[in-house]
Amino acid sequence: MYTWEELRDKVNLFIDNLKFEREPCELYAPIRYTLEQSGKRVRPVLFLMAYNLYKESVEDALYPAVAMETYHNYTLIHDDVMDRADIRRGKPTVCAKWGDVPAILSGDTMLVLAYEFLAHVPTEKLPSMLALFTETAKQIGDGQQYDIEFETRDNVAEDEYLEMIRLKTSVLLAASMKLGGMLAGASEADLENLYQYGEKMGLAFQLQDDLLDVYADQALFGKKIGGDICCNKKTFLLITALNKASEEQFAEMKQWMAKKDFDEQEKIAFFTDMYNKLGVKEICEKRIESLFAMCDEYIDRISVPEDKKANLKLFANSLLNRKL
Repeated sequence: MYTWEELRDKVNLFIDNLKFEREPCELYAPIRYTLEQSGKRVRPVLFLMAYNLYKESVEDALYPAVAMETYHNYTLIHDDVMDRADIRRGKPTVCAKWGDVPAILSGDTMLVLAYEFLAHVPTEKLPSMLALFTETAKQIGDGQQYDIEFETRDNVAEDEYLEMIRLKTSVLLAASMKLGGMLAGASEADLENLYQYGEKMGLAFQLQDDLLDVYADQALFGKKIGGDICCNKKTFLLITALNKASEEQFAEMKQWMAKKDFDEQEKIAFFTDMYNKLGVKEICEKRIESLFAMCDEYIDRISVPEDKKANLKLFANSLLNRKL
């Protein structure tokens, strides 16, 4: 069995060796720039970890695993255009470095490349894997649309928000797990447990991002702290605060959210203080811990020897301990 660090290194090496030699080079430079930025590579690693539960060698699974990373980064490029974000993983975003139009076009090309990479599977596996991948892509679009709509709503419920992040974020982690299992020939019961593990991890992962956006060390987080606050993004923290606030506190938050011109640090400080007063950080942390506990339950149900499942638990724990 490979450790998740070993699988991440395999993914990084595979991506480093990908050749983007087509013209025009201006189209592929942002793609190389995006894919070469190293990170945890959560989605391809989950794909390979699921595959490795049933198969010793993972070499035949690298192309479809990297399809998950390529698709994910395509969504990030377009998200950054929509969010007007200028920093991603501690570096300028594609839209900040090259402009919106090159970012959109390069992102579109990455979507096509993701399908090309996924097609590197046995012919008999392709229809079912392609169907899951395509349905997942549609769900992610649904989630993004809900996210955009929530920006102009004051009455977003917690359940609505959790469904939005399930669609926008969780389903790709869940599909990565299930697709890895499908390629390896896992049973239907195992495929469902793999999917549920990935889905619950995705929810926890997004709630962590909401938390880290406010409370993380920017140097470690790799993104501008307080960006969600500045653009009134409906996060778990903001929704919880609005629902728990007194009339006076609600009015204060709405007043800040209505401002067009404001000092960013002052706004971030106000909402951070409000979250602290309302205990929002602790509520979010408890929800994250609950979701990771559910991940362990689904791992326990997978019908492979316990020693083979140890890496999945270690990986979940590594994500649980992402630093604030």
